[in-house]
Amino acid sequence: MDYFESILLGIVQGLTEFLPISSSGHIEISKVILGSSFDKNEGLLFTIILHFATALSTMCFFRKDLIDVFKGLFTKNWNDSKKFSILILISMIPAVIIGLVYEDLINSLFNGNLILVGAMLYVTALLLFLSDFLKLKKNEITYKNSFIIGVAQAIAILPGVSRSGATIAISIIMGIDREKAARFSFIMVIPLIFGSMFKSMIDYDLTFENYNMINLILGFSSAFITGLFACKWMISLVKNSKLYYFSVYCCIVASIVIAYSFKNGL
Repeated sequence: MDYFESILLGIVQGLTEFLPISSSGHIEISKVILGSSFDKNEGLLFTIILHFATALSTMCFFRKDLIDVFKGLFTKNWNDSKKFSILILISMIPAVIIGLVYEDLINSLFNGNLILVGAMLYVTALLLFLSDFLKLKKNEITYKNSFIIGVAQAIAILPGVSRSGATIAISIIMGIDREKAARFSFIMVIPLIFGSMFKSMIDYDLTFENYNMINLILGFSSAFITGLFACKWMISLVKNSKLYYFSVYCCIVASIVIAYSFKNGL
């Protein structure tokens, strides 16, 4: 992998982690287009670095909210911050269970299976379309709702299902305020990213030895910078009900990917 590929994959990760078009799906598509080849550990480490970068960009953007979450976790008194922190913890449960029980199966899906990516992009497109046109009774983020949003996040482990798209769309469909839905979606994934990162580092005994550090730094930097812009952009788009544009985009990309896969026997 050369420096250009590192930067490009970082940009793809930074943009698609927050925009509702599936970062995992676009990374898989980009790898096939670029012909990027990794051994298992190298690819895993590079993926971890990219996710770490977007997690940090999220933390920078929502730093005030995260401070409130930490205060809520350790305060004795019941308040909105404490409730929000508990809602975040509840939302993590489905993804943690799925990730631990089906870890090997999940990892096997990230092998350039473009048919699966295309099919799941159609699922993302449907959710985004429904979120802009379904008008349900206004609702708040409750314990039950946070668990349902967590289930959407767990399903989004599949390459092609947008994590932000699925969680925000399900939240809006349940009647949750759009800005609150986006805020909750972006914050709820931070603990999972760090947990998954440390688990992978330990399980696979990953170190930075024998890796091209410049590639990692370029990928990290491009993912972090583009992630900051994409996060701000996504909040604005959700508030202004523009998700159906991404629904159309996901349908187009899914169709192209599936047609390409059948043509090339992938």
